[in-house]
Amino acid sequence: MKNVFSSRRLVVAVLLIIITLGVITVSSRSKDSQESPSIPSQIVSDVTGWMSDLVSAPIGTVHNGFNSLQNLLNTYQTNQKLTSRVDELAQAKVQLQIVKNENKALKAQLKLNDTLTDYDVVNAVVVSRSPVNWQTQLVINQGSSAGIKKGMSVMGSGGLVGRVTQVNTTNAKVELLSDNNQTSDRFAIRVTTTSGDTVDGIITGFNQSKNRIVMGNTTSNTTVKKGDLVTTSGLGGVTPSGLYVGKVSSVVTDDYGLSKKIYIEPATDFNNIPVVSVAIPK
Repeated sequence: MKNVFSSRRLVVAVLLIIITLGVITVSSRSKDSQESPSIPSQIVSDVTGWMSDLVSAPIGTVHNGFNSLQNLLNTYQTNQKLTSRVDELAQAKVQLQIVKNENKALKAQLKLNDTLTDYDVVNAVVVSRSPVNWQTQLVINQGSSAGIKKGMSVMGSGGLVGRVTQVNTTNAKVELLSDNNQTSDRFAIRVTTTSGDTVDGIITGFNQSKNRIVMGNTTSNTTVKKGDLVTTSGLGGVTPSGLYVGKVSSVVTDDYGLSKKIYIEPATDFNNIPVVSVAIPK
């Protein structure tokens, strides 16, 4: 029995080999010829195409599924980042509102009409400065067309440099802090000590030999030391508070010993002012 089955298997195998070779031969001939492919060739082609579709379909499904999963993951990560950014913006908005409320309360407590937060800044270039009045004034290339008006405060690269005294359409004249004219407008300024105490006064002059701003009419007996910071006080409502003026360099008493005279090292070099910024109320 085993020999019979073995013989049959051998015959079947031989037949399959012969059929396969025959199909291959017919397919190659039909490929070389311009005639229509034979029926066996068509059957082989159809079976091959069907097998290809059968194999490629699940592979394509798996590939598309992987891409969809990757896109979903990317979307999730983007959503997480956007959510975090929204939370940060909300927190910043709350903090800004708190700062605004505190600033309003402090201004009311100190009786200040305007601070830097109530001002915009217009930048300008110095276009004229005469050697005759080098220490007293300069001309900038912005005027009333940019919103500049007489009396506005002007800052240099380091701090306060002066005030607008004359305005034209396209330019304006600035009176410098280094102007020693007694008729010049004087700024109300404030010294803040290292302990947090303050001393108010006004700019009464400029010592050109020492290159120092002179502060007088002080209102306190608080001890002022070298290095204490000086800013505008904002008192009077003409000038915003917080504009940096300079640092205390020395403190002396006047000729009668009744009041202090404070010498201030200016924050800006008055001999080198190429550009300025004008504080304009919002």
